[in-house]
Amino acid sequence: MPSDVRSSALEKALSVLEAVSDQTQAVGLPDLAVRLRLPRQTVHRVLGQLEKLKLVIRDRSRERYSVGPRLSRLAFVTLRSLNQSAPVRLILQDLVDDIGETCNVGVLDDLDYVFLQLMECRWPLRLHQEVGTRIAAHTVSGGKLLLAYLDPVLSRNLIKARKLKAATSRTLTSLADLEAEFARVRAAGYALNNQERIDGIVGVAVPVFDPDGNVLASVGMHGPLPRVTMKTCERHVPRLQQAAARIARVWFA
Repeated sequence: MPSDVRSSALEKALSVLEAVSDQTQAVGLPDLAVRLRLPRQTVHRVLGQLEKLKLVIRDRSRERYSVGPRLSRLAFVTLRSLNQSAPVRLILQDLVDDIGETCNVGVLDDLDYVFLQLMECRWPLRLHQEVGTRIAAHTVSGGKLLLAYLDPVLSRNLIKARKLKAATSRTLTSLADLEAEFARVRAAGYALNNQERIDGIVGVAVPVFDPDGNVLASVGMHGPLPRVTMKTCERHVPRLQQAAARIARVWFA
């Protein structure tokens, strides 16, 4: 195949992938064809190739497409690399110094919440965790927040594909309960963890937005009762949002 033909095919594939990624919800073939000004059969062929590579997934009931697990993993690796920068660690340390509790930056990888960066507080009584730790996303504020901002079809398919386990008596495990929680998270702009992973530990998380308004990561904090209460968590939301905005500026400067 001539190099110019390969280049043209690659450009089309990247254009389709970017168009799917730009949408906050699953998008259909007709909309993509109009947006990209490409023939439907061309877009359909490219989508088929991307689906085979798991870069997009297709909702067969509605014939709509959204970001696939392989693309999500590539985004995760990219963010992990970006997050090694000293400015991000300094921002998180400033946040810990300000609110006095352990704070983290995390992303979603399938149904796991993964710590990209974490700074512990100075209190002797604290929950020790490490960078790279994976936690069931439905049990923590950061994980629930990122699931809430996923395309609804994608989050629903992820949840249906795995039997969710309860970590405590407060853990939400049913699809109906989680989707109701996701609606509350989107309305509020932050997610709370009321002892849903560990009894006696509460937390809160806010989104990190990219320049197009997509949620790529979360910034969160957690601490033990009674030192930290749910009201304490909500009171810290503005500080967390300020830190999230600073991190976004570092990542996308």
